Amino acid sequence: MSVHMRPEEIEAESFRIIEEELGPHDWSAQDWPLVRRAIHTSADFDYARSMFIAKSAVDSGIAALKAGCGIVTDTTMIISGMSKERLKQFGVLVSCYVADPQVAKDAKAQLITRSIVAMRKGARDPKNGIFVIGNAPTALYELIRLIREERVRPRLIVALPVGFVGAAESKEALKELAKDFPELPFITNTGRKGGSNVAAAVMNAILIQAESSL
Repeated sequence: MSVHMRPEEIEAESFRIIEEELGPHDWSAQDWPLVRRAIHTSADFDYARSMFIAKSAVDSGIAALKAGCGIVTDTTMIISGMSKERLKQFGVLVSCYVADPQVAKDAKAQLITRSIVAMRKGARDPKNGIFVIGNAPTALYELIRLIREERVRPRLIVALPVGFVGAAESKEALKELAKDFPELPFITNTGRKGGSNVAAAVMNAILIQAESSL
């Protein structure tokens, strides 16, 4: 590889390698860019097999971005990984409440994780519509509860928590939730893998599609 390649050239070459090494697949033209970026950011071809994208998810996410819906994340790393220029173009505010002093105080008082309280805070604001989880299974479990018990209706959920405790199980719980809410617009995967970088990559793929549809 030439050290003088521009970033866009490196990305294009990476995509070419991914498609060449993966070979034929069944992903649609709309969903494949999300999966490809997940592979690109992780160098992990398992995402070609483990990703799950609900039928309405990408269209709902694009519509939510165009409407300027706020994004709630469970880590600041997701915010760092998302395209600031594209977010600004749509006037979208991205928030992570985990470090909020009141969130920390409430979590300590209630003996629950800050991720749970942060999800509650994000869901209370009607301006928020997109929830992106790349780290904490407890955040996803709480979002599931909010949907089932408190009539929270996200415009998009990107659920890619990572780890050995609860990550795989929380994703399966989300899929079970979708049986009762068949129109739920969500993106997740099977298993322990995930992470803030992958969640941000998926959101960037949706932002690109939203931009190209203007």
